[in-house]
Amino acid sequence: MVELLSPAGNLEKLKIAFTYGADAVYAGVSHFSLRIRSGKEFTYETFQEGIDYAHALGKKVYVTINGFPFNSQLELYRSHMEKMAAMGPDAFIIATPGLVKMAKEVAPDIPIHLSTQANVMNVLDAQFYYDQGVSRIIAAREISLRDLEAIKKTIPDLELEVFVHGSMCFAYSGRCLISSLQSGRVPNRGSCANDCRFPYVLYAENPETGVAFRLEEEEGIGTYIMNAKDMNLASHVDEILSSGVVDSLKIEGRTKSPYYVAVTAHAYRQAIDDFYAGRFEAEKYQKELRTTKHRGFTDAYLIHRPFEREGTQSLESSISEGTHQVQALVDEHGLAFLAKDKVCEGDEMEILSPEPLEERVGNERGEIFQKEDGSWWLKMKRLETPKGKTYACIHSGNENPILLPAPLPPFTFLRKPLDG
Repeated sequence: MVELLSPAGNLEKLKIAFTYGADAVYAGVSHFSLRIRSGKEFTYETFQEGIDYAHALGKKVYVTINGFPFNSQLELYRSHMEKMAAMGPDAFIIATPGLVKMAKEVAPDIPIHLSTQANVMNVLDAQFYYDQGVSRIIAAREISLRDLEAIKKTIPDLELEVFVHGSMCFAYSGRCLISSLQSGRVPNRGSCANDCRFPYVLYAENPETGVAFRLEEEEGIGTYIMNAKDMNLASHVDEILSSGVVDSLKIEGRTKSPYYVAVTAHAYRQAIDDFYAGRFEAEKYQKELRTTKHRGFTDAYLIHRPFEREGTQSLESSISEGTHQVQALVDEHGLAFLAKDKVCEGDEMEILSPEPLEERVGNERGEIFQKEDGSWWLKMKRLETPKGKTYACIHSGNENPILLPAPLPPFTFLRKPLDG
């Protein structure tokens, strides 16, 4: 069965990813990965805790060491690899040939996964890295399923991993310099400022006179010329798995919210399981994925060639939108929730649970009930903390847990449709 690989920006997200169906997660510590902001949420101590947690479940953790180092950083990378290797991760994710060589010296027993930043698009490059000891290639987002089939046919023992969901970069496989040029933040070392999401004003200049003219925009069209839509291949999971050449489906998003981690893992877990059970239903997964914040969706290039695709750019806005707002997150014990938005007495919230619910509940604290469409809901009658303090309403940022009318599975989300 194909592996489902989710992002883990911190220890909580790691646990949520596994709770909602991921087989493995990828994560990193500090600036040695390409997500400095998420890397700061893991310490070496909590990363070890995450690895131990995963292994206790029979699941895996892959360490991102996929930055592009300067000469002055090489010994820091070596020291970091040694520390990470001692924790017993299941693979290193690396982007450069030199660091592949270093990893083989420092930790010869740890598998090496080649980052998508290495831009592997063909059999020749795949063979080169395989000969260097790479066991898995995370293919460039621009690759086609046909090219993956050719690589697998030539090198059947090489594992192939593909992105199926998440943010897309304007630049080729994320190899971008726009942020470096404008703000000095280097994307290829993990500090991208997302300059491609900004609005831009366009000018035309006459080189002979030096006169510049501002180009007027048609109202409503916008100037987000570099803003890519988010990848969403949930409707094509059946086609991808039918090919028999993909070993791992990867979800982007170490800096995304815990809710995003939960929903994407849940939806793609369903898609994978339904495919193998012969009941694949694309719209079911898409309905759930639309509840997350996104910039619009595109199926990108795995199924279609780049020159055959239209609608991969979101030109009107870079604001992320979704169909639902998260109200609360049930804690790891399943007895209370923490508010993520305003929650008041009498509020009804839809339940997103990692496990099927079966029992209706009603008491002085609230009700858990099922609607005709099969969805489960929670109505809060009394907002009470374990210490007996009560609220008429509780707001995001208030860290007091609110007792549930009955236990729910840990990391259950409570949400509201934005149109209701």
